[in-house]
Amino acid sequence: MKKYKIIVALVLVCTLSSITTSSIFAQEALTAKQWQEDLKYLQNIVHSDFPFLFKKVTAEKFDAEVEKLYAEIPSLEAHEVKVALARIVSLFEYGHTQITFSTVAKSGVLPVNLYHFNDGVYIEGVQKGLEKVLGAKVLRVGDKTVSESLALIKPVVPVENDSYFKAYGLRFLTAPDVLHAQGVIAKKSTTVKMTLEKEGRTFDHEFTAIDLKDKPRYFNFTLPTETWTTIRNTSKTPLYLKDLKDKLYFFEYLEDSKTVYVRQSSVFNDKNEPLKDFYKRLFSFIDNNSVDKLVYDVRLNGGGNNYNNLDLIKGLMARPKINKKGHFFFIIGRDTFSACQNLTNEIERYTEAILVGEPTAENVNFYGDNRKVLLPNSKITAYLSFAWWQDRPQWESRDATLPNIASDMSFEEYKTNQDPALEVAMNYKDDGFILRPMEHLTGLFLAGKFDALKVDAAKINNDPKYKYYEFEKEFTKAGFRLIDLGNEQGGYFVLELVAELNPKSANALYNLANLQAQLKQTEKAKAGFQKVIDLDPSSSLGKIAKRKLDQLNN
Repeated sequence: MKKYKIIVALVLVCTLSSITTSSIFAQEALTAKQWQEDLKYLQNIVHSDFPFLFKKVTAEKFDAEVEKLYAEIPSLEAHEVKVALARIVSLFEYGHTQITFSTVAKSGVLPVNLYHFNDGVYIEGVQKGLEKVLGAKVLRVGDKTVSESLALIKPVVPVENDSYFKAYGLRFLTAPDVLHAQGVIAKKSTTVKMTLEKEGRTFDHEFTAIDLKDKPRYFNFTLPTETWTTIRNTSKTPLYLKDLKDKLYFFEYLEDSKTVYVRQSSVFNDKNEPLKDFYKRLFSFIDNNSVDKLVYDVRLNGGGNNYNNLDLIKGLMARPKINKKGHFFFIIGRDTFSACQNLTNEIERYTEAILVGEPTAENVNFYGDNRKVLLPNSKITAYLSFAWWQDRPQWESRDATLPNIASDMSFEEYKTNQDPALEVAMNYKDDGFILRPMEHLTGLFLAGKFDALKVDAAKINNDPKYKYYEFEKEFTKAGFRLIDLGNEQGGYFVLELVAELNPKSANALYNLANLQAQLKQTEKAKAGFQKVIDLDPSSSLGKIAKRKLDQLNN
C-alpha cells in the first residue's frame, strides 16, 4: 500500500556553507589520530543511527573499507583523507548520502565546465581568456585517458547509476585534490595538464585552479557571465534552457503544432508563482485553447517538495484529451532526481505519457532526505539519508527510470542549439514502435508466438532508440525466473535467444552453456564454454568456463 509522504521538503544539498579560513587551516593541521577519531565517529554513527543504509553495500564491506583507511591515514595528506572520507560515504550509492563536492574541492577547481555528450567529454564552458580550449574534446587528464580518469574518480561520487555520474560526477574531474588522491595525477598541484582535441588538432594545456565560488554552474551548463563563456551559440536559446536562471518553470504554446511545451526545473515553488498556481494556469490554458500535444520537460529537475506533485497528477488524469498515448510526452534525463524521481514514478503509474530522453539520476526506490553528521575534529559534514521512498513494489525497483524512447545529445547538437529529445516528441508517430519492450515480449512468449518474439527481440536489441534498455540483463532474469518456476524449456528458449543476440557477451554465452551442461547437452555445453574462453581467457568468467570445460572433458 502506498504510504502518504510525511516529509515536507526533500532537499539535495549540493554545496556547504562557506568554511572560515581558520577552520580550513585547522583541518590541515589535524593529527593522524584526530582523523582516525573522525573516521571511527562516522563508522559508529552509521551503525547506531543509520544501519538501514546497508542496502547496496554490506556492513562487513563498509567496516573493511573503514579499517583499511584507518591504517592508511598516518601516511596520507589532509586532502587525501578528506577524499577518502567521501569515498567511504559514497559506498552507500545514494545521491543524498554524501560528503559534498565543495568539501573535497576546497583548494580549488579547474576553470572549465565539462559535459559528457554521447560522443565524448567536452569543455562546454570556460573562464574568459581560455577561449582557445573552448569546445575541445578531453582525451587525457594528466597521463590517464579520460575513461581511466573517470573510472578512478567514480568511487568518490555518491553514484546511484550511470546517469547520476554523468550529471553530478563529472565535476570531480576538475578538482586537483580529488585527481591526486585518486591517482589520476601523480603529484598534488594546483595545475593540471589535459590533452585536448579541437578542430582536428591534438594539444596539451595546463590549467591552473581557481576558487570554487568563482565557477558559475547552472544545471551542468554554463550560462554566460562577465567572466565565463559557453561553446553554445547564444544568438538563440533552446526551450529547455530558456529563462533557466530566472524561472523554475514556464510553458509556451507552439501554435503551428498545437503543442504546449513545459519546462519544470524544480519541484520547489518559484518565488513569483507557487506550483499550485502554475498548474492551475497551465491547465486553464489547455482547456481553453486548441491543444493537441503536451510536452512536459523535467530533464533538468533535481527535486524539491513531493507535496507539490499531486496537483499536476490530478490535473493530467482529469484531462483525457491530452492524457493519452501519442499526445503526452515526458522528457527525463540525467538531472532528473529526488522529488522529481517521485514525480516520474507517478507519471509512469498514473498517466499515458511516453517518456523520452535519458535515464533518470535516481533509483526508482531510494533513500532520500538526509541529516547532517558533523565530524568532531575536522568539522567536515557528512550527509546521511534517513527516509526510504518506495513508490514501486520492490520487484519493480530499478536503478533508474528508463525512457520509452532513448534520445541524448551530441556535442555538435548542443553547440548548434538542437534538441533531439524535443524533436522525438514533436515528430512521434504511432507506427508500431514498441513502447514497453518487456511487457510486449512477455505477451508474445505467453501467447506462444515464439517466431514473432525472436523478430521483435532482435529489433529491440539493435535499435538505438532502446539504447538504455538492458535487454540482455532483463531477458536473462526472465529466463532464470522461468527455470526457477519449473519451466526449463521456456528458460532454455530465452537464454538461447539472449546468447544468439549477444554473441560477444561472455555472460550470455556462459549462462546458456551452464544450462546445457545441467541438461546433459554435453557437446553444446563444451562449445559454449569454449566460446567464453575465447572471448577472454584471463577473466574470472573465462577461468570458470575453463574449469567447467575440463570437467566435461574428463
